[in-house]
Amino acid sequence: MPDPFIHGVIFDYVVDPLCHSREQRMTTSGAERPPAAGGRRRRGPGMTEVARAAGVSQKTVSRVVNGEPHVSPEVRDRVLRAVRDLDYRPNTAARALLLGRYRRIGVVSLGSSLYGPSTLLIALERAMQRAGYSVALATTLEGQKVSAAVDALLEQGVDGIVLSEPIDDGTPLRLSAELPVVSLGEGVELTPGTSAVVGADGVAAARLATEHLLSLGHRTVWHLPGPQDWWAARDRLRGWREALAAAGAPEPPLPSPGDWSPASGYAAGRQLAELSDVTAVFAANDDMAIGALRAFADAGRAVPGDVSVIGYDDIPAAAYLFPPLTTVRQNFAAVADRAVDVLIALIEGRPAPAEQPGRAVELIVRASTGPVRDQGPAHPRPQP
Repeated sequence: MPDPFIHGVIFDYVVDPLCHSREQRMTTSGAERPPAAGGRRRRGPGMTEVARAAGVSQKTVSRVVNGEPHVSPEVRDRVLRAVRDLDYRPNTAARALLLGRYRRIGVVSLGSSLYGPSTLLIALERAMQRAGYSVALATTLEGQKVSAAVDALLEQGVDGIVLSEPIDDGTPLRLSAELPVVSLGEGVELTPGTSAVVGADGVAAARLATEHLLSLGHRTVWHLPGPQDWWAARDRLRGWREALAAAGAPEPPLPSPGDWSPASGYAAGRQLAELSDVTAVFAANDDMAIGALRAFADAGRAVPGDVSVIGYDDIPAAAYLFPPLTTVRQNFAAVADRAVDVLIALIEGRPAPAEQPGRAVELIVRASTGPVRDQGPAHPRPQP
């Protein structure tokens, strides 16, 4: 006689491949549903019950649950209403066995509380949910290498992976996972054809910020760089340099790189505040710009009268500073939507969709930047 446990799994798989697991037989209060008469556990509702309640076929229920097309809005709403009323939860493992997919995307994140990475992570999760995918998260906050985080996601079972804000951890990052990967930053060697790099163009955004200050008549623009193990910080440094070179403006020396915090922006701002020829500053993010604003105020340098300051990210507080901060706004939702669209196309083996019109970055001009005043003589290089 066959093992009853194995027999039960096979039976459920054949009759209802999206049946409930033990965890999914829990009531909404957290208690497990009691076993049926005779000691056998009572299964939760399956596709058959959902189809009967919605007045459709099991195939139609499967199409709705798996996010497939060719279902009218009225029928889709009816099925989803039955799913909610019956508290039906598809079994992910069974669906993976049947369809060869988990309907789950892995995300490798820094696990950072910084505005940019955290906002991008939320945008990615929302984009995946809209596409009918769940999210598995692995972070590298505690020094875990990206490759180890990818391995952890592969063990969980995912259909594709997004690398969010990869940084340079000192070792070449080469990924040869046998599933699609989309990176939201540079510095990753990906398998051609099954992987892609998607994201806002930090180089172009930094050029935009620097060109804005030059257009106001400033002879040059000083830069407060972010941590140089971040590819995003390197992109902003590169864009700043490119804009100065294109305008024929001299490239000032760099203060010590910051760590994205207001404190590091304040420290660098104190160095620049002592230089009379500093009239325009581009900070690598808004938090560092906030620190610089405080440093200039403490030194008696008016913003924007004596020094114009521009940041990057457009954090919620930027519009309410004194003065309100000019900054580069990133459209995190657009970046996330594009990344998920490209990844799902790779998962499904079809061409990537055309990129939608609209800019991933936008210059937001406020009161912290203004026309240049008379500049004093050049000053020696600031000490790190």
